[in-house]
Amino acid sequence: MNALPLLLTLWMSAAPPPSAATLNTEGFRLYQAGRYEDALEKFRAATRANPRMALAHYNVAATLGVLRKRGQVCEAEAYRETIVQYLQRAVALDKRRLARAREDADLDVIHDTLAWQELQGRSPGRLADLPEILQRVTWSQLTAGGVAPRVTLTFPAPGQALLTTVGVDGRREERGTYTLRGRAVTLTLPQRAPVRGSLTDKGALKLGALGTFVDNPPECDA
Repeated sequence: MNALPLLLTLWMSAAPPPSAATLNTEGFRLYQAGRYEDALEKFRAATRANPRMALAHYNVAATLGVLRKRGQVCEAEAYRETIVQYLQRAVALDKRRLARAREDADLDVIHDTLAWQELQGRSPGRLADLPEILQRVTWSQLTAGGVAPRVTLTFPAPGQALLTTVGVDGRREERGTYTLRGRAVTLTLPQRAPVRGSLTDKGALKLGALGTFVDNPPECDA
């Protein structure tokens, strides 16, 4: 019996798995070719091969950002919360990743989240940061899911408020004003009574009858 084929088979089966650097390089080539789902698989494999490889975590975040922009939020699980988590890990491992993220259009999709504001050094726990946080975040109303309309609240400029409702009947915008005193928020919209609430130190915007607004509502509910 010729043992050579058996030895060759054993040697091939014992070959080491690809390194994180190799997987990351393969992912980058796929990304450049526009094969984003395949690239994402390689980048995620790189994070598993080396959990301390900042670039691999960053590339997962950026590729998820691309897929989100392409409308593949549910299919690719390109949730803003997931993108933020990978970016936070990358920055924790290598502070230089934050400077790159500020210039990276792939990550524009998370610039209006509370987590992005925290990466820039702002905190809902500091009163001095609340005016900027309030204006820079897109606030989404928490709902019970189902067919409830999507309601968002933005503050495009100091003193200005915009409540947007998107549902089966289309899109409706209500423009109004707001004041911020410490944590206390008063929202005034046409044909509505003024609503009083607060921006908590955990980053939730509680507005009485309008409900609670957060930066990362659940997505792709079954």
